[in-house]
Amino acid sequence: MCSKLPTDPSNSWLAKVRTKMVATTEGISEAETLPEYDRKSELKAFDDSKAGVKGLVDGGLAKIPRIFIHDRTSLHHGLGLGTSRFNIPIIDLAGPHGDVVNQVKDACETWGFFQVINHGVPEMTMEEMLEGVRRFHEQDTEMKKQFYSRDVKRSFIYNSNFDLYKVPAANWRDTFACIMAPQTPGPEELPTACRDILIEYSKHVLRLGLTLLELFSESLGLDPGHLKNMDCAEGLFVLGHYYPACPEPDLTLGTSNHADSGFFTILLQDQWGGLQILREGQWVDVPPLPGALVVNIADLLQLITNDKFKSINHRVLAKKVGPRISVASFFRTHFGEGVSSKVYGPIKELLSEENPPNYRETTIQEYLLHYYNKGLDGTSSLSDLKLCKKAN
Repeated sequence: MCSKLPTDPSNSWLAKVRTKMVATTEGISEAETLPEYDRKSELKAFDDSKAGVKGLVDGGLAKIPRIFIHDRTSLHHGLGLGTSRFNIPIIDLAGPHGDVVNQVKDACETWGFFQVINHGVPEMTMEEMLEGVRRFHEQDTEMKKQFYSRDVKRSFIYNSNFDLYKVPAANWRDTFACIMAPQTPGPEELPTACRDILIEYSKHVLRLGLTLLELFSESLGLDPGHLKNMDCAEGLFVLGHYYPACPEPDLTLGTSNHADSGFFTILLQDQWGGLQILREGQWVDVPPLPGALVVNIADLLQLITNDKFKSINHRVLAKKVGPRISVASFFRTHFGEGVSSKVYGPIKELLSEENPPNYRETTIQEYLLHYYNKGLDGTSSLSDLKLCKKAN
């Protein structure tokens, strides 16, 4: 049985939501004109419930709280502009090696996103991983509460919106986050609902990640082991996203416009869809492909390739149907003892007098602090690391 938020109007935040929060098609601009709207208090009340977005849905909410209502511009920018003419690259990793390298090179340089098939991760493992995420999020709320935290140094946490207090509008999504490398958590640190499959799936993803790093290296004209030797696969940070069905999906987002942290991401998504990438000012759907995994370049790989590879902005739509479930595996170390102190800058072998460095050097810790303090606001976390070009 899934627990529900209390509905007693005398003590329930949900009851206050029903009487105070009026979501309209005018979006957040109208919410801002209502004097009784105390955003900070409502954010804290939502956070303190530890029930997440799923708790709202379980409580029978018919209109979304104002803390989730996004500005109309962020919701509608790039919509309805003929996205059907774009097709995300699909790469068969079992194809001839030279062809695969060339396809990866083109995808990383022009798209920043592609899907892979024949990748070596068993379909049964992928299906069980999605089911593990579902089991965790759909267990009794009291069971989940023991993991609810905003302490980024813990090996496993669950919450709703890591940037809840940083951004103008929250996203319609709950998430668990787990640091799976360089050190795998002990079994006692992981919830039983997804413990075994999380460990198994992560092993497969790490192997695939090493394969992709070799392909990335070769597509850059480097030795196959170059990026691995730079410790680009040292860390693995896994997120299990749960996007409940939304009563008013046109007013909010599942995940806001952003580019990923880390070197690259491997995404497992279910059949519901909703992922979009921003290409030439248009939002392009990344349709679910049975058995495929989505790969995207993240900020640190754009930095060390000196903009040769592209870290592309993307988002996830909220939907009336659901839940949508996905698993995002970020190749990078995280906060705490596992974070790397290694300094990263543009790879020297890729630089020349005609192609000077575009970025200053940074550490993963410095980059992540900026990324987490900024939140998913649609702006690039690489901007502060850009070097000013000298005038001729």
